[in-house]
Amino acid sequence: MAFYAKEEKFPLMTLEEVLEGEEGDIEENYKEFVNPYLVKMLGLIGFNKSFVRAEGTKVWDNTGTQYVDFLGGYGALNLGHNPRAILEAIKKVMDRPNILQAALNPIAAALAKNIAAITPGELRMTFFSNSGAEAVEGAIKTARAATGRKKLLYCEGSFHGKTLGALSITGREKYRTPFQPLLEDVFQVSFGDMESLKNALAGEAVAAFILEPIQGEGGIIVPPEGYLQQARTLCDRSGTLLIVDEVQTGFGRTGKLFACEHENIVPDILCLAKSLGGGVMPIGATVAKESVWNRAYGSMEKCLLHTSTFGGNSMAAAAGMAALQEVYEQGLVEQSNQKGKYFIDRLKNLQKEYPIIKDVRGKGLMIGLEFHTMGGVFKKLSEEYVGALVAGELLNRYGLITAYTLNNPNVIRLEPPLIITYEEIDYMVDALEAICKRHKNFFSLALGGSKKMIGRFIRG
Repeated sequence: MAFYAKEEKFPLMTLEEVLEGEEGDIEENYKEFVNPYLVKMLGLIGFNKSFVRAEGTKVWDNTGTQYVDFLGGYGALNLGHNPRAILEAIKKVMDRPNILQAALNPIAAALAKNIAAITPGELRMTFFSNSGAEAVEGAIKTARAATGRKKLLYCEGSFHGKTLGALSITGREKYRTPFQPLLEDVFQVSFGDMESLKNALAGEAVAAFILEPIQGEGGIIVPPEGYLQQARTLCDRSGTLLIVDEVQTGFGRTGKLFACEHENIVPDILCLAKSLGGGVMPIGATVAKESVWNRAYGSMEKCLLHTSTFGGNSMAAAAGMAALQEVYEQGLVEQSNQKGKYFIDRLKNLQKEYPIIKDVRGKGLMIGLEFHTMGGVFKKLSEEYVGALVAGELLNRYGLITAYTLNNPNVIRLEPPLIITYEEIDYMVDALEAICKRHKNFFSLALGGSKKMIGRFIRG
């Protein structure tokens, strides 16, 4: 008997139909069944393209137009799109059981061993999950179980994910307010402010302090030199675990294998994801010191307190093993360091010439470009959309893919694959210079890039 959807006359779509479908079909399905307002938003800033092929640093739309990806999946595409080594590794394990809880998975075990070999200090025990948010959830649970304490500290401007626990320690109210009440006993401190952290640790015993070594969605915010070391010292004094979220900064993104190595600190728990899957497979990892893991899960009674059906499956683990190997074999950490310095230097030269650029900051190939906003009647609109307008012009006029940071829409992020070439970097800088020459402020950008947006503002 054939299986049909809710109406017998409307059979299920096939994959072939999707691959051969028209752009209008995609938008219509998104409007009807996924998120109509996302379709509207992407159309407003000119991001409603249909991409059909990707390789390395480049993608192509359904008209054959080529684009260079400077967004890099928010740090997930350190190796670029569809890296052959990752796809080949997945093929090698396709005949093995992918999910089989009644046995130990040798590929997951080997990946965990490799992670222990490359992570700082005494980090040793790994729990595998499917995303960065899940890695953070695992870290929260581990910290509370290991310490017997409830209180958690997080940073203003932080982003750790949108699941309930991770959202509770994410520092933008826009994402938090609709889902209150969140976790109890969570408290915010100012990022980079040692006095704020010291005061928060001085009171009730704290289970853990979680931070990003460089804030991604906060606008690519680099803390003052020495902040991580001081945070490590303060946590040690108070018996508080230090959780470092390297979901976005890990595996060479900032010019070190892990961004915490810029200050030579060892966290008690490390959160990893994104590029660990080689840009192909979803995988997250919560890596803890053995002493911390033993306090949380170290007995027959407690060893299954935290589990995941898909965590550490064979295909994801194989992708992870291949991704680590490629980072080393291609020398991507040093490539990120050298290319990042070149890129930042060129952008800072632009900042000196064009007042619309407020700041250039970052490390390695994790770079934020912040733009000045307008006051008066256009203040609110410019604060929300200036980054989007620049990104839209880069996409539609120059074929360059970027995006703004979620917690600071005035900042466009530049996080290309670590295999980006110097020629592609030069092309991006030249395109930005051309935009800065044409547009002196937000109003000029809006008129030139999206008359729809101005119309929307005028209509209210």
